[in-house]
Amino acid sequence: MVALAVATLVVWVWYFTIRRGGVTTENVMAAALWGIPMGLIVSRLVHVIDKYDYYIDHPREIFGFEGLTIFGAILGGLLGAWIYCRLRRISLAPLVDLAAPGIILAQAIGRVGCIINGCCCGEPTSLPWAVFYSHPASHASGCASLGTLIHPTQMYELLGDLVIFALLFWVFRGRLKPSGSLLALYLVLYSLLTFTVRFWRGDTETFAGPIQEGQLIAILVFVAATIWLVVKKVHWDKNEVEEDSGDAVASVIERPE
Repeated sequence: MVALAVATLVVWVWYFTIRRGGVTTENVMAAALWGIPMGLIVSRLVHVIDKYDYYIDHPREIFGFEGLTIFGAILGGLLGAWIYCRLRRISLAPLVDLAAPGIILAQAIGRVGCIINGCCCGEPTSLPWAVFYSHPASHASGCASLGTLIHPTQMYELLGDLVIFALLFWVFRGRLKPSGSLLALYLVLYSLLTFTVRFWRGDTETFAGPIQEGQLIAILVFVAATIWLVVKKVHWDKNEVEEDSGDAVASVIERPE
């Protein structure tokens, strides 16, 4: 499901840029070759920091992919794309605005894997929509004993991801200025979502006081993205409504004079 999510994001960016003639396939694929490995590395790094007590005693297991984090993947992927754009001297903002709806859609696909695998599971609950896992290989055993009713936190995030996708794609796409605003809005909305859902997670530990590591990152990302939106004076531009959200993508590959 992670592989399918990554492929979906790459195809998404390629489709919405190529149909407008702004970015070549070479640029999209090259940015992906920088963003995907960097996303995996930072995703793993954040997980290792979160579980440092375990990895101190099992250092060999640091070099693996049994445990990844969404925020690490997002920030690492953006960092990789930013490095590529800096090296090629092209603008990142229009490209990430096109990618923003695809990123949250890819996250929703990835959450299907979490539901199947039992990871990112919730605390015990008696709510009518509670679920339980019975397979002995399920990762849900890290939240509660198998067979115990727990919050379907993976489904909470999946549904929240789809709501954010709908807002980004059908409401705000092509309407916010300047470039980069849609990505910043995505970061604000997703930070709120994951910060809230993590109160019902049963597989995480507190990191700073009562706050989990993921919640602390969510706060920092929310604050940074909100400040960016305020400083850039983001506004709704009625005269720039797009059908395909790609009016400025030609500038993505234009080198500065």
